[in-house]
Amino acid sequence: MEVSSKVFFRYLNRLKAYIPGSDSRKKIAGNELLRSELFSAKQLQQHGKAIAGAHKLSPGRTSNQLLTRMADNENVLSDVRNLLTTAVKDNHRITPAEEWFLDNFYLIEEQIRTARRHLPKVYSRELPHLVNSPSAGLPRVYDIALEMISHGDGRVDSKALSLFVSAYQTVTVLKLGELWAIPIMLRLALIENIRRIAVRISTDRKHRNKADFWANRMTAIAEKDPKSLFLEIADMARSDPPMVGAFVAEITRRLQGQSPSLALPLTWIEQRLTEYGQTIKSLVHLETQQQAADQVSMSNSIGSLHFLGTMDWREFVETMSEVDHILREDPRDIYTKMDFSTRDRYRHVVENISKKSQLSESEVARTAINLARQCSAKNDSYDCTAHVGY
Repeated sequence: MEVSSKVFFRYLNRLKAYIPGSDSRKKIAGNELLRSELFSAKQLQQHGKAIAGAHKLSPGRTSNQLLTRMADNENVLSDVRNLLTTAVKDNHRITPAEEWFLDNFYLIEEQIRTARRHLPKVYSRELPHLVNSPSAGLPRVYDIALEMISHGDGRVDSKALSLFVSAYQTVTVLKLGELWAIPIMLRLALIENIRRIAVRISTDRKHRNKADFWANRMTAIAEKDPKSLFLEIADMARSDPPMVGAFVAEITRRLQGQSPSLALPLTWIEQRLTEYGQTIKSLVHLETQQQAADQVSMSNSIGSLHFLGTMDWREFVETMSEVDHILREDPRDIYTKMDFSTRDRYRHVVENISKKSQLSESEVARTAINLARQCSAKNDSYDCTAHVGY
């Protein structure tokens, strides 16, 4: 098929009349990735102190948004799984992030069930909630989890988590219930992160499917009736294909280097991209980078879900608990020699007294220690009243 470039580009310009003015590159509201600047250990500590100073709490209880969002996340993730499963059955090329998602979907489902079991409505409502920040109306400890995941690109480990929470508590002490809620909040935040990555890869999957659709049609026409290729390009133009990385990279991969006639649709795409100040080469490069970044975020998030099941949360809570640190000052040194269950029972007593009084948990624990010390000072020999638990 011989067509002069002058005639061809005049034809391309006429095709613009068929193209709606919609912008296919708009962001999906509320689905921005939890991907901020990666922090070093020192930066993470500084950030923990900063958000602790910025957090302001609601004076009363708020609605339980987390359970509603989790149910929505479950539906969205299931839809993405179905979309990708169909793509596999139809022999579409799967990206690494999509493969990670499909291979570990069983774990995601398991974590959602665990989250639902460990987050009853009453428990969530009793946690301190924020009145400011993007997480207004949500538990303070959930925002801590989001920040942790955002500045680790989905990666959570015991060292970084301990550094972050310890730094936060140098400014504001977390309640015992909040410390115990950290694993479930991390689980919810990771599921939220996976949902956001999944929404993006599903959008890109639809764009790649469109690219495959047009590539298949044009390849078939180029082989049988090259002269009809102009009509096919016109049909593609009228469909307003998304001029985004996923579509452009996939259709370029399928058509580039094939028959000379298949250079025509790529030339049309190149001209369309110039209207946005872009090129095929630049979009293919950006798409490659995005796929790599999405794979890292997805694999980190999946790996962190595995981590949550191996972490010793009893040790974490005791290490982070200000109440535990105070009770260990027991004048008779009995508290430190108790088993975990007994120490935990003591801490729950402190927690319950605090809820029924105007004192914070730390103040209740400190009052108990001071009373025990007064009894210890009055008696040279052993006296049970000198034990903090008396």
